[in-house]
Formats: sequence, C-alpha cells, structure tokens
Amino acid sequence: MKQISKRSTFAVLFYINKSKVKKNGQCPIMGRITIDSEITQFSAKIEVNPSLWDAKSGRATGKSKETTSINRKLDKLDAQIREHYNRMVLEDAYVTAESVKNALNGIGAKATNLLQLFREHNEEFKLRVGVNRVYDTYYLYLLTYRHLATFIQRHYQMDDIPLCQLNQRFIDDFDFYLRVDKRMTTYTVLNHIIPLRKMIKRAISQDTLKRDPFINYVPEIPIKKRRHLTAEEFQKMLNTTIENKSLSRTRDMFLFSCFSGLSYADMKNLSEKHLLTETDSSLWIKIERQKTKTECNIRLLSVAVQIIEKYKSERKSDKIFNMIALSNIDRNLKKIATLCGIESNLSYHMGRHTYATQVCISQGVPIETLSKMMGHRSIQTTQIYAKITNQKVNEDMKILSGRIENKYEMPKDDIPEFTHNQYSFDKEAGRVVYIERGEGKDYERRKKQL
Repeated sequence: MKQISKRSTFAVLFYINKSKVKKNGQCPIMGRITIDSEITQFSAKIEVNPSLWDAKSGRATGKSKETTSINRKLDKLDAQIREHYNRMVLEDAYVTAESVKNALNGIGAKATNLLQLFREHNEEFKLRVGVNRVYDTYYLYLLTYRHLATFIQRHYQMDDIPLCQLNQRFIDDFDFYLRVDKRMTTYTVLNHIIPLRKMIKRAISQDTLKRDPFINYVPEIPIKKRRHLTAEEFQKMLNTTIENKSLSRTRDMFLFSCFSGLSYADMKNLSEKHLLTETDSSLWIKIERQKTKTECNIRLLSVAVQIIEKYKSERKSDKIFNMIALSNIDRNLKKIATLCGIESNLSYHMGRHTYATQVCISQGVPIETLSKMMGHRSIQTTQIYAKITNQKVNEDMKILSGRIENKYEMPKDDIPEFTHNQYSFDKEAGRVVYIERGEGKDYERRKKQL
C-alpha cells in the first residue's frame, strides 16, 4: 500500500469492453482509477453501442438523447470519484486506487471523525461483553467517550473532530482537561488516555490517520504499588462487629477474596463446577482466570469454606455467590473501613493483594506455590508481592539471627577497646588517637602500621 500526497498522479478513465458485446449489440462501460502506478477497475453499470464510443475522450459521441444521458452519468461518476479522492487526501489518509473505488461503491466506508470511530468501536465491543469481554471495561469506554465529547464541545465548539486534525496538542489538552477541569488523579487520567490511544491505533490501522499524535506524548505514570491490608488492618476487618446486613455481606465477599485470592470477575464467574473435593476432604477451586486465561488451583482455607457454606442457601443458580455490582461493593467498603477504623482507601481488589501478602507470603508460602494459586502467567508478577512485605523480611531475619547467634564471632585484633568520642582510628596513618576531653590535652599513641 502506498502513501501518497496531493501531488501524486491520479487519473480516471472510462472505456468499453468490446469482448463482452451483449445480444442487443451494447457493450458495458468500465471505469479505471489510477493512483501512481496502482490501477483498479470497476463497472460503471452503463451500456453503450460501440459505434457511439470515443476511446480518446472516454465518452459517447453525438448529440442524441441517448449519448447525452450516457455522458451525464459518466460525468457524475467522474465527479464522485474525484470528490472521494480529494476528501481522503485532505484527511491525510493513505489513499489507494482500491480505497477510492471502495468509497465510491460504499464498501468498507470508514469513520473519519474521532467520536464516530469511538462509537463504532463501542458497538463492536458491546457485542463481545459476556463472551470474551467484561461489562466494566465496556463502561470505561463509554465513560471515556463522554469525556471526549464534552471536551471537544467545550474546546472546539464542535460535535466531533476529524481524525486528520488530531495532534499532540489535542492529546495534551485532553490530558490537562481531565487533570484540572475534572480533577482526576494520575491513575484515572491514564485510564481514559489508554482508550483514546486505542482509537488512534484503530484509525492508523484502517488507513484513516497517517500520523500518530501520541508519538511524542509522555504520560505521567502513577507509581504502582501492590495495595494490601496491613496485619493490623486485617485483624480489624476480621474482628469488628457489623450489624448492617448489606455491609456484613460485602465484608464476607471481600474476606473470601482475602482468603482465596480471587478477583471480582473470577468470584462472579465462580460456580459449582469450579469446586473440587480431594480425597483428603480438602476443598479446592480450579478455575481459569478471566483476565489472563490461566488456570488457578487454590486449596481453600477454613474461613473461605465457611463463607461458601454461609451463603449456600441464597444461591439462585449454579453460581456460588450472588455478586452485586463492583461499584456498590467498593462504596460499601468505604463504609466498612470507617466502622473498622481503617484509614486506607479500601477497594475490592485489595483482597487479592492481601491474600498474596498477609495470608501467603508473610506466612512462608513459597513464591512458586503462590504463583500457581494466583494464576499468574509469570513468576515475576508474583515476585512483586514479595518486594513489598517488610514484615516477612523482619520475621525471616529474626529466625536467621537466632540460627547464627553463636555460630560467628567478631575477629580479634590488637587495637585497644574504646568507646565512642574517646578514641578514633586513623586508618590512613595507621594509628589510634586518644583524646582526653575537657582538659585541653591531646595524647597520641603509636600503633603498628596496618
């Protein structure tokens, strides 16, 4: 596929196919579009008597009613082709003879405006929700679309913006709008920049955008930390009495995540077929993670088993839990945090991180085992959790300290024992200097050269 500019060669020609003379003596008129060295042909869907055709002009000759009608149709067709070509060049699209022909025939007509392209994407994505996409991601695309529509209306006084007008200034201004006008956090801004970036890639891949406006854009990346409950917060979550039924239920769902490592999406999908009782009577969850499509093998702890039993009578289908919307769960968790005296900004996904850190790593579960239970594609992902658990480091070092306490000793030397601020050792000079404070006297005692 060739990228062309306004100076590229472009030509439209009409000719007749004499090899396909019909029974009525008429020949079909064909069209040919040439851009640089690329040629494509199409049927004009018009017929003419070969005796009336002028190959040089590409038109019918004479002034009869028939020839006048044929030429008017060809002139109109020629104008339409040139209009499509000029529009595509102005839009800075990759223009080919084939793409002009397709535009003429209405085949594969592609969106040339940003919001139009976004709507097409969202409609396609909607059809995949419940198949291999989740509603929460679809909702994020809808939300980004709304922010873009408002931004374009306020800053450009337009209902939409041509893709060809997108540049880095547009990206920077939208970033600024989200941060300042909408007062979004760095993380939330990135959540809306990513869908916009996807639309730009879509436009480039379908040849409706030539330059990438993101090429010099450097997003502010939030420092990503694995957020989990501390040991103290975890105990508060377990021990606080909650009388409100809705909040109590939310806490149980959160605690199930803390004791199983399942994400919200995987808990929502969890059904009877994912539960397996082994010969030792232990209950296991074997499920394919929705996010990574990797299998999780989790031996359930007693608290998780108790939560399953507690809500067994409420099941309306084969699903283990009747999960409410994630937004409602997170809202309830804020209330629960207040009741428990937890200052951290709780979110449901913290349960999965708490399972990895407090329940597993801090209790000595090997990284390899945790990786299998978490359903990580790579053990490197699991190792992130190990880096943030100082409690485990402290406990491991206490054990090590006890093991080596009498195993190693400080090496002996002939340097006299001294206390801080009384002696100092000048290694370069190879001597110990004694200073008697408060009497204004300095004493030096030579030592063997080291």
